[in-house]
Amino acid sequence: MVNRPPIKIVSGMPILGPFAENWENVQDFEAREDDLLIVTYPKSGTTWMSEILDLMIHNGDDMKTQRGAIFQRVPFLEYAVPDMPSGTEILNALESQRVIKSHLPAHLLPGSFWEKQCKIIYLARNVKDVLVSYYHFYRMAIVHPEPGTFDEFLQNFIDGKIAFGSWSDHVKGWWKIRHQKDILYLFYEDMLEDPKREILKVMKFIGKDLPEEVLEKIHQRTTFKTMKENHMANYSTIPSHVMDLSVSPFMRKGICGDWKDQLTVAQNEILDEYYKREMRDTDLTFRFEN
Repeated sequence: MVNRPPIKIVSGMPILGPFAENWENVQDFEAREDDLLIVTYPKSGTTWMSEILDLMIHNGDDMKTQRGAIFQRVPFLEYAVPDMPSGTEILNALESQRVIKSHLPAHLLPGSFWEKQCKIIYLARNVKDVLVSYYHFYRMAIVHPEPGTFDEFLQNFIDGKIAFGSWSDHVKGWWKIRHQKDILYLFYEDMLEDPKREILKVMKFIGKDLPEEVLEKIHQRTTFKTMKENHMANYSTIPSHVMDLSVSPFMRKGICGDWKDQLTVAQNEILDEYYKREMRDTDLTFRFEN
């Protein structure tokens, strides 16, 4: 039986037990002016955007993106598990320009990112697909606590008691400040609908000017099918004591509307009620199917 560490609370936010041990280094992290930061609530397209940005800053050269696994090329700021270097350690050793990923809510982002006025890409996904994907991720990612039954996980999700806390607080927190800072706020559902359109937005946002054929190459290299088969993008190289991919693949379906096959009528009603209640005070809205 694998010993799954319990959730811990840091700065009022639930986080994975091992991650909590490195929290001070996360809060003290020194950003650089040319850092590009990808922020999402978990299971909202982080790896997809990571691969797009890594290809983009290397002008579409896919040989460069084979230099290491995605979690080495785009390190996860909060990451810390036994017997592996932490996200902050990997990032501090990297030369510029760094692409960094994070799941932190806006109010807990290390201050140096604001001070250095770093460009931030926030990617949001609808709550129902996030919930389903996160449940399967919890099952296979052994650094998480046991998810329990789907109903138990749903309740913990609604109560904000899972790693990185409340989905609604997260998406609303970043939405609220998107015009005050250098933030590009994107939606997973929009990326599925027209990937090239959204990739173009990213290119303009980071100040790149790539020819059409390079954009097309980035688009083709970052389709779900291509990434699922790419060992440098699909997490197949991560140690099995961190993720047991025999339980569920890291890249499962990558679609909008998977929740319709997963949620019971009662579960769907609970989520509808949660969504209506939580989004009452914002103009942020989500699509639940393509």
